[in-house]
Amino acid sequence: MKICFYALREYDEKLFCDQFKEEFQIDYIYTGDYPSVENAKLAEGCDAVSMTPCDMSAEILEAFHKVGVKYITCRSIGYDHVDLETAKKLGMRVSNVSYPTDGVANYAIMLMLMCLRKFGHIMKRMELQDFSLKNKIGKDISHCTVGVLGTGKIGATVIRHLSGFGCKILCYDPYENESVKQYAEYTDLDTILKEADVITLHMNATDANYHIIGKENIDKMKEGMIVVNTARGKLIDSNDLIEGLESGKIGGAGLDVLEDENGLYYYNHVGDVLKNQDLAVLRSFPNVILSPHTAFYTSEDVSDMVKGCFESLYAFENGEETAHAVL
Repeated sequence: MKICFYALREYDEKLFCDQFKEEFQIDYIYTGDYPSVENAKLAEGCDAVSMTPCDMSAEILEAFHKVGVKYITCRSIGYDHVDLETAKKLGMRVSNVSYPTDGVANYAIMLMLMCLRKFGHIMKRMELQDFSLKNKIGKDISHCTVGVLGTGKIGATVIRHLSGFGCKILCYDPYENESVKQYAEYTDLDTILKEADVITLHMNATDANYHIIGKENIDKMKEGMIVVNTARGKLIDSNDLIEGLESGKIGGAGLDVLEDENGLYYYNHVGDVLKNQDLAVLRSFPNVILSPHTAFYTSEDVSDMVKGCFESLYAFENGEETAHAVL
């Protein structure tokens, strides 16, 4: 058995690949490049390919299928970047990974605190040696109502950790999680939009959730509220978010993910002219904090992400069940 790792980082992921290669007795090869039709031939002789979120459209999947690849093992929880319909047609299995929820959950809370306390703006002015207080006053999260959209593993961890701050917590999910009810109150989406000072997103990118933060719902929001997204870029309509920030309806945003981030995040674009105009506009706002999809990035999480790929290939090849199977 062999995996071809694409976009492998030698400075962190390779160490774990070497470790799990011995544990699972599965060989691997790698490249630092992202998968493409042109470099799909690198995976010839491999049973599986692995990648971080990137373009895995029909054309690329077909190129991998032609060289004998049977499995797509995503090094991410999300798999919306993979054309599942084409994968199914080609008979290719697809898997994702899981990792400890604390890293992303705590990162989301960090962004909430930074936005509420205007930390991004404060630090920029600090660099200019502007030590005055004007326009730096913030809000204490302990006196806020926080709305959590999505109460799966990460959302539930956010709620549990937020409970220590003493804030009121409202949550929304079509499938209620009994474990969070001791900390938060389930309610409908409109109530959260109306009452929350902060809304944090922890949903999958599905057709039902697409642009859940868009003009219609933004209009229902409390004036000056904060929105935080460490989940999926497609949950927010970037244009509507920008309009909400410009009008003041949205008081700030902490965004670790962005719509149309493929080909942008995880690349070094120093000196490049970037074609994502939404990114340029959002970066110009003093009340917006952007980070390049790094909420997951802890040593514990990276280890589990690499391990999940080896586990999935082993299970697929040996006819075993795996919780990571998507298709």
